[in-house]
Amino acid sequence: MKFQPLGQRVLVERVEESTTTATGIIIPDNAKEKPLSAIVKAISKEVKEDGEIDVEDKVVFAKYSGTEITLDGEEYLVLNTDDILGILK
Repeated sequence: MKFQPLGQRVLVERVEESTTTATGIIIPDNAKEKPLSAIVKAISKEVKEDGEIDVEDKVVFAKYSGTEITLDGEEYLVLNTDDILGILK
């Protein structure tokens, strides 16, 4: 299924973070927070025209932002561009 965001929105897929600390301690699933970084999978026409964010960019976003959706069994997040704090390079 293909998803095309509208307005100033992007579709992102969260990037799973490491399950161990730097000292080797394993973090259980129930103690982990959801990651605040993601890979952009689709952008709206308006965002494409701005040229600041592109597909496959890795972005950092605000903690309680976005709307979670499921497409073809995969979990994604739809974010307003205002909720994106920056691009990781």
